[in-house]
Amino acid sequence: MKLIIRYTFASILYSVLLTLIVIGITFLFFPVNNLSVLWTQQIGTVPFLAWILLFVIMLGSISGITIGMYWKDRIFYVDRKLDELVKGKKVIIAEDEPYLELESVEKRILELQEKLAKQAEYSQRLASERAEEREKSLQEIVIQERNRLARELHDSVSQQLFASSMMMSAINESNSSKDESMKKQLGMVEKMIHQSQLEMRALLLHLRPVALKGKSLQEGTQELLAELIQKVPLEITTKIETFYIDKGVEDQLFRILQESISNTLRHSKATTLNLMLIHRDETIILRVVDNGVGFDIKSMKTGSYGLENMRERAYEIGGTFKIVSLPNQGTQLEVKVPVLRGEEENND
Repeated sequence: MKLIIRYTFASILYSVLLTLIVIGITFLFFPVNNLSVLWTQQIGTVPFLAWILLFVIMLGSISGITIGMYWKDRIFYVDRKLDELVKGKKVIIAEDEPYLELESVEKRILELQEKLAKQAEYSQRLASERAEEREKSLQEIVIQERNRLARELHDSVSQQLFASSMMMSAINESNSSKDESMKKQLGMVEKMIHQSQLEMRALLLHLRPVALKGKSLQEGTQELLAELIQKVPLEITTKIETFYIDKGVEDQLFRILQESISNTLRHSKATTLNLMLIHRDETIILRVVDNGVGFDIKSMKTGSYGLENMRERAYEIGGTFKIVSLPNQGTQLEVKVPVLRGEEENND
C-alpha cells in the first residue's frame, strides 16, 4: 500500500510540474495581457484554472495508482519466489509467467536455487563422509566406557532415586500431621526427587544411544521411543514413514531428536509427546511437539547451547530449523532437510 501511495504522490507532483512547464512555455510564446482571466473565466460554476488543476491531479492519481499496482504485483511476485527459496521449497518458474520484464530476475533466482542445492548436496555428502569416518575411527574402549558409566548410574544412582521417590510418596500418603508447612516441604522434596529422576533419565539417554550403529533412522527412533515409554510416564504418539537418506543426514537427524527429547524430559514437564518423521515433496520433515510449560523464544535464543547445537546440526546438512514455543503452551520443533539424491542412489 505504501508503494502505491508513493507512486501516486510522485505522479501527481510530476503531472503538476509538467503542466506548469507547458503553461509557462505557452504563455512565453502566446502572451496573455491579463492572467486573471484564467480565474474569472468559468466552465459551469468552476474557474477554468481550477478545472486544469483538478484534471492534472486526477490524471496524476490515476497514473500513480496504475504504476504503483503494476510494480507492486511484480515486487510481490519476486518476494514470493525468494520466500519459497528461503524456506527451502523448490522454486518453479512457469513458462507462461505474465511478467516478461522479470525474466532476468527469474533466471537469477533459478541460478541461486541451483547454487544452494549444490551447496546443500556438498554439505550432506561431507556430513556423510564425516559420519563414516567417525564410526570407523571410534575406539571400542570409548563405547564400552560410556556403556559402563551409564550402567553404573542406572544400577546405583537411578535406583536410589527411584527408592527415595517411593519412600517419599509413602511418607506423604501416610503422613497425618496437621502441620501444613511440613506437608508442603515434604511435597517439595518429592517433586525434587522426581525432577532428579527425569534429569538422570535424560543423562542416560545421552550416554547410551550415541549413534545409530548400523541401524536406519527409523529403527533407531523406534528403539529410542520404546525405551523411553518403559521408563518415563509420557504419552507418546508417532508418525514414522519409511524412506532412504544418506548416512550423515540420518546421524544428524537422530542426534537432533535425542537433544529434543532430552530437553523435553529435563525442562518441559510435558505429559504428551508427538513425533513425526515423514518424507514430503523431496523434503524430510522431523517434528517434535510436547504440551509442556514452554518458554520464551526471545530470552532463549542467545543462552541455550542445546538449541544452538540442534540448529547447527540442521544447517550442516543443508536443512532449516524452526522452534515455536510460548509459556504454558508447549513447544514445537521442526527440521526440514532437502533430499538431493534418489532412493536408488542411496541404496547403491
